[in-house]
Amino acid sequence: MKEKVIMLGNEAFARGAYEAGVKVSAAYPGTPSTEISENIIKYKEIYAEWSPNEKVAMEVAIGASMSGVRALASMKHVGLNVAADPLFTVSYIGVNGGLVVVVADDPGLYSSQNEQDTRAVARAAKVPVLEPSDSEEAKEFIKFAYELSEKYDTPVIVRSTTRLSHSQGMVELEERKEPEDKPYERNTGKNVMMPGNAKIRHMAVEQREIALSLDGCGFPINRAEYKDTGIGVVTSGIPYQYVKEAFPDASVLKLGLVNPLPRKLIEEFAARVDKLYIVEELDPIVEEQVKSWGIPVTGKKIFTVQGEYSANMLRTAINGEKLNLNEPAQIPQRPPILCPGCPHRSVFTVLNKLKIHAAGDIGCYTLGAVAPLSVVDTTVCMGASISSLHGMEKAKGKDYIKNWVAVIGDSTFLHTGINSLINMVYNQSTGTVLIMDNSTTGMTGHQDHAATGKTLMGGVTYAVDLPGLCRTIGVSHVEVVPAFDTVKLTSVLKEETARDEMSVIITKAPCVLLNKKKIDMQYKVNKNACKKCGMCLKPGCPAITKKEGGITRINETMCNGCGLCFGLCKFNAIEKVEV
Repeated sequence: MKEKVIMLGNEAFARGAYEAGVKVSAAYPGTPSTEISENIIKYKEIYAEWSPNEKVAMEVAIGASMSGVRALASMKHVGLNVAADPLFTVSYIGVNGGLVVVVADDPGLYSSQNEQDTRAVARAAKVPVLEPSDSEEAKEFIKFAYELSEKYDTPVIVRSTTRLSHSQGMVELEERKEPEDKPYERNTGKNVMMPGNAKIRHMAVEQREIALSLDGCGFPINRAEYKDTGIGVVTSGIPYQYVKEAFPDASVLKLGLVNPLPRKLIEEFAARVDKLYIVEELDPIVEEQVKSWGIPVTGKKIFTVQGEYSANMLRTAINGEKLNLNEPAQIPQRPPILCPGCPHRSVFTVLNKLKIHAAGDIGCYTLGAVAPLSVVDTTVCMGASISSLHGMEKAKGKDYIKNWVAVIGDSTFLHTGINSLINMVYNQSTGTVLIMDNSTTGMTGHQDHAATGKTLMGGVTYAVDLPGLCRTIGVSHVEVVPAFDTVKLTSVLKEETARDEMSVIITKAPCVLLNKKKIDMQYKVNKNACKKCGMCLKPGCPAITKKEGGITRINETMCNGCGLCFGLCKFNAIEKVEV
């Protein structure tokens, strides 16, 4: 009897890669996809790495595939944008060993800057997409994706969403299959995408699309579940679960292949039901294609293009039924905040004091945009802070950015910030860049990167010297400042932003959550010395609260002993306490 275990969707994707015989996995951490790689390292048969960014991860997987082994790349939806350049071309090239890309979308914007739909990108790239509905399918669809990849000479995307990646389900474990490595044969017509070759390969891609659409009608991952034919629903992925809960008696066409669509299967299903609905989160990718075939269908006219779906939402949209008549209890709103002891809070406190604006980036430090810190003015994408600051200067002149800096984390700097910094040097910017080095990829749960000296698989490796790298690029003025030394940071910021040359300030302090040691120093308020000035409250540390009468209190269960409040108090009302 085969063993069954409960797994997160991301764990199941990793297990599927193992059972499919994958030998190389590359990724950049990004919620909700991060745990795929963190679980792959359990399987010693697979080489796994954190790459500097998703483009590199995709290219590593492509190289492994070209050499003849099965390879995996995984990322979140906006990471696919970074990887789009190699993805669109490897669609023409095809594969040698199977090549699968797991992409996790984020309906509801739980941890992302947009709600883009990977299926739209895949349609443009002409890459097939499979979409599982639970953890068991997550595992099995990965294995089926490798079969399709090698049979149809194509990369395959397996699309997840936050709900699938982070939900648990029963998974049946099977043995790993070790497919023989494919021999490498030099084939420039297939693997070198110069225009003449690409024209020929484009024709092969179009033929592949037709074959997949026809053959897909018989794929086991697509199935029609006929019950009451008064209502028929075409759906896929997690929305399938909502449809089955909301309308258990409806006929359902569950699509596992969502690009290209199995047209004949959909047409046959549509002909057998009286009223056809298409239920898909985010964009009307399936709906628009089905409508183009002349099939009457109801979709986004009654279903939203925003956020996650639910069974209750579907009931309300289709027939107005609402199960929960009692209004749920109103939960107080709690905005996201930086952790107690976070070094970013110290840096933002100084910027706020100096009334310096910050062009921001993707990471924990995005929270510097909200009160009471309120210094981050822009956030676009990974690496954009540096480029945005450069653009501001070229638009308005160097005097305009004297009260601006770009802020970026150490991992994000290595992801896409380096090119932007090179651009500033090359095109003679005079701005100041703050690399907020907290020694980890904090935003996704503390993954290592090229400057931490440790690989995904736990090996010790060379740690990129960030100050040395900046100087090598051509930055003459590079300062390294302890993040909690607010006096020195204030002085350095004033000096560097006043320059008519560009500069980099690296603020150093590890993420407080990396320190697993027992805290031996905290702080408390001497209520007899407190002048109620509120200076210690300005950084917005959640460990500090105001009591009745205006006197502040430090919660000893939250204080990490960073000392930021201690440095801000001018009346010696905050005292060190050994614990």
